[in-house]
Amino acid sequence: MKSNDNVAVKKVRNGRGLVAVRNLRRGALVVEITGKIVTGDEVWEYWKKDPQLGANCFRYDDDHYIDPDATLGQYANHSCNPNSGGFRVGRKLLIKAIRPILAGEEVTHDYSTFLGADDVWTMPCNCGEADCRKRVRNVAKLPPATVRRYRRLGIIPDFIMATRRGSL
Repeated sequence: MKSNDNVAVKKVRNGRGLVAVRNLRRGALVVEITGKIVTGDEVWEYWKKDPQLGANCFRYDDDHYIDPDATLGQYANHSCNPNSGGFRVGRKLLIKAIRPILAGEEVTHDYSTFLGADDVWTMPCNCGEADCRKRVRNVAKLPPATVRRYRRLGIIPDFIMATRRGSL
């Protein structure tokens, strides 16, 4: 089983995901997303081979993604009402708790915060939250109040916000 001091890969409602192994306070670093840096063109090739490979990649900058294959990031799942979110510090892509997370609780983030306005990928959402948006889309499709909340929490990387401003 893959794990770090904060999370382990376990069975969750939608397959396997990251589950807190101890209580995490708001602002706690949950996991660093690691893996191979690939170009947007390489991600398109992943989609042709196996759509799941492309879906697991995290946007890293304007035209680069992190392929988290065989690392904890591969198991990071979406929620329309997440308990964590991503941000970048230098060359590191990190996930932090945006509210307290109890041991045994699945750690989720909003995929839309890593999808630039120029990303065309979407997926049906089955997060089960009362406020589920029913479809995961790019950051330009997020409701304005959600964008404001996520910005206050520091969980939409600036390079993703820059794509949104260019699409308005």
